[in-house]
Amino acid sequence: MATTEKASTAEKTSTTEKASTKDRLLDAAAELFYRDGVSIGVEALCRTAGVSKRSMYQLFESKDEVLAASLERRAPGYAAQLMPGPEDAGTPRERILYVFEQVEKASVRPDYQGCPFLAALVELKDPEHPASRVAATAKQWLRDAFRTQAELGGAREPELLARQLMLVFDGASARAGARIETLDGLATATVTTLLDAAGVSK
Repeated sequence: MATTEKASTAEKTSTTEKASTKDRLLDAAAELFYRDGVSIGVEALCRTAGVSKRSMYQLFESKDEVLAASLERRAPGYAAQLMPGPEDAGTPRERILYVFEQVEKASVRPDYQGCPFLAALVELKDPEHPASRVAATAKQWLRDAFRTQAELGGAREPELLARQLMLVFDGASARAGARIETLDGLATATVTTLLDAAGVSK
């Protein structure tokens, strides 16, 4: 009985250590890839995370898999930051504008580098890369969310409006992230014009 309990405790400890190592790797990956780009090396990643390369390769097959996992873990929080929750009141028009208000607020932070998913897609230039697939899914989710709100708001062409909103979102994110544009109400003003033209009045 005692031996079984010791074995169980050892297994739990090992699982906890692996989870901790994985969390540190994904945290470091999210920080480094967003700040410095996807070309960051394995040594720098492991050094920042405080783990050995051997430990990393025990958890992930490659750096590419670490990048994909870090983006996948980031997606729900990023979406929650952008979109109003289901319990929040607001018309479709207000819910769309809310997204761009959040982008404008985020863009003034010193560490803002734009949309992490767009950045990954642009840097990797490979739609089959595991991180590109994760990033593309995240971008498609936002486009679908825009289309849903456009339909609810009575847009004449919901799909076209969703595409237009994505252009504004990605353009605003990229230009603000590169510090070549100060949004300061510019994104919401642009989207307001699009919503008016599309017939989304509520």
